[in-house]
Amino acid sequence: MPEPLLRQIRAVHDAHGLVVYQAYPADIAEAALTAGTFRPPFERDRMTWIKPSFRWMMYRSGWGTRAGQERVLAVRISRAGFEWALAHACPSHYDRDRYADAAAWKADLGRSPVRLQWDPERSTRLAPLAHRAIQIGLSGEAVHRYVDEWILGVEDVTALAHESRDLLRTSGPEAADARIPAERPYPLPEHLAERIGATRAGS
Repeated sequence: MPEPLLRQIRAVHDAHGLVVYQAYPADIAEAALTAGTFRPPFERDRMTWIKPSFRWMMYRSGWGTRAGQERVLAVRISRAGFEWALAHACPSHYDRDRYADAAAWKADLGRSPVRLQWDPERSTRLAPLAHRAIQIGLSGEAVHRYVDEWILGVEDVTALAHESRDLLRTSGPEAADARIPAERPYPLPEHLAERIGATRAGS
């Protein structure tokens, strides 16, 4: 398998959609699983972060054991919705390579309903890696679109998280890797790659 690019979206995906991960307490998870999308007590007026990287979600949630993150959900969303989010995203932090000055970034931040971060990807042992994983924060209009339009299905993968953790502990990372869903580079249109600062092959 080729070496991952520095900033590259990797996900479980097909021609119609891709999988992102979130972790919630049981009441939010159960309501989402019943409805096939998010319903109260999920709060639309709060920013919600989606993550295509399973391992990064495991790092964030402690393999689905941290308080308030005991249930790990695999949310399948449409590619059209995901790409809308990227097209309307603004980086969470000022990037001098993308903005003329901090004022231009703050103006973009103020009008964008989507936040974007490139954080260090995690190994199966949850150690930081040299390449990055994307985290996408949805607020305002983006949350409503996510809940009402983009979600194609919700699956509880808490048992997978726990099984992968146990395999890591008892048999090592290769055994856990065989269980964790394989994430492939997502085919970004050129204008979106430029918008989010993704690394291009050969650069």
